Amino acid sequence: MEVPLRAALLAWLAADPALSGQLNAIVEEAPSRTALPWLAVAASASADWSAKDVRGREVRIALELHCRGDQPGSAASLTAAIETRIAALPPDQAGFRVITAQFLRARAEQRGANTRAVLIEYRFRLLAD
Repeated sequence: MEVPLRAALLAWLAADPALSGQLNAIVEEAPSRTALPWLAVAASASADWSAKDVRGREVRIALELHCRGDQPGSAASLTAAIETRIAALPPDQAGFRVITAQFLRARAEQRGANTRAVLIEYRFRLLAD
């Protein structure tokens, strides 16, 4: 369920006109030649979350936003839009149901050449259809 969740999450984020209008890419892994800003899956991991009669997974996904800006709040509105969109992810997906989607943590980092990276981590609890 981890890989289908990653695909569903990226498709959901890319389908948002406001996000896709602000980001040059919303992708599975860091793009090699895409202008900033872009959003990619940095990592994910899953563990068993099954019940007696249904398979389940707890999936943790870290998304990384890369953008420009030398001010600490320069990525704040874009980060908030990403978090709002993830919170609205429909529970019914192909092959599984999202039971909970919980924000875990975020980390912002100033990098060279006036760039910033924001790591946003979530935990999803899923049950198979």
